[in-house]
Amino acid sequence: MTATLPTGADGQVQLNRHRHPAYRTQARALVVTDVVPLTPTITHFRLAAPDGAPLASYQPGSHLVVTAGEKRNAYSLVGDGMAPTSYGISVMRRGDGGGSDWLHDHLRPGDLLEIEGPRSMFAPILDQRHALLVAGGIGVTPVLSHARAVAARGGTADILYSYRPGHAAHLEELAELAEAPGIRLFEATTVEGTIDLLKDRLADQPLGTHAYACGPMPLLDSYLSLAAEAGWPDARVHLERFTAPELDAGSPFTAVVASTGERLDVAPGVSLLERLNGAGYPVPSLCRQGVCGECRIGLLGAPGQDLVDHRDLVLGDEEKESGDSLLCCVSRGTDGSTIEVDL
Repeated sequence: MTATLPTGADGQVQLNRHRHPAYRTQARALVVTDVVPLTPTITHFRLAAPDGAPLASYQPGSHLVVTAGEKRNAYSLVGDGMAPTSYGISVMRRGDGGGSDWLHDHLRPGDLLEIEGPRSMFAPILDQRHALLVAGGIGVTPVLSHARAVAARGGTADILYSYRPGHAAHLEELAELAEAPGIRLFEATTVEGTIDLLKDRLADQPLGTHAYACGPMPLLDSYLSLAAEAGWPDARVHLERFTAPELDAGSPFTAVVASTGERLDVAPGVSLLERLNGAGYPVPSLCRQGVCGECRIGLLGAPGQDLVDHRDLVLGDEEKESGDSLLCCVSRGTDGSTIEVDL
């Protein structure tokens, strides 16, 4: 994403900020300034430039890519994104020995942490008249970013937060935001209560509302089905997933690398990403589940032909129909097809 520069009368100061390494979005080191436990399993980490310089602004719902030990993980930013002097991420310990656990076990104030971004995959619609914000569990982090941005510009929003008792992160901040005119907070602590609130809120929104949700898969599935039942158009229903459903092995196909002409046969159960990397074509990747967009690559060929099995949860219908890109970690060619990748 392109960082939004803060406005100011001193044009030279703004230019110097733009040139400062901390004000960019490529890989760089930030210093950990605070480590704050929020719940028994969620910790908030505050990051800043080592010399205190301003950081790149970002759209609400953006994330950082963090090098956590041997892993690269994406974590949502919780701020409103406007001219930040620090970044905040809240991380849940998952108990699987992965990158999130590494952050909990190793990070202390004063440590340096390599990050990339901010990157935007869950941005708000700028001309929305109202927002319905739905969070489940640790999915509260991007929703909090959206809520803070709405409050900062004097907008209106309904916030629905579903959580287990004793495991609510950032509930106090949401409650403080809900003290502003036009912002309301609704809480649910059971599955039944969450479903009832979703039905109620989806049925009672003003024209021009856009809905945003982030949380575990069952919550998002209910959100999508209930929104459809309530007559919401797809263009007004947005979500961010942390995980994706299990996929079948897929069909065999062939990928041709445009820059070299090399033909790569891709067998069932092998991803195009794995095949490209194994053949010496490095493609950045992160989630390997089709939910982050990191491994998007270009396609060459006729749009609209049935050559690609799009299995990701990032590209919209129009992007898939255009036929000019795919997420190579999960999407693949159709059975026996040949696709040309722009590498």
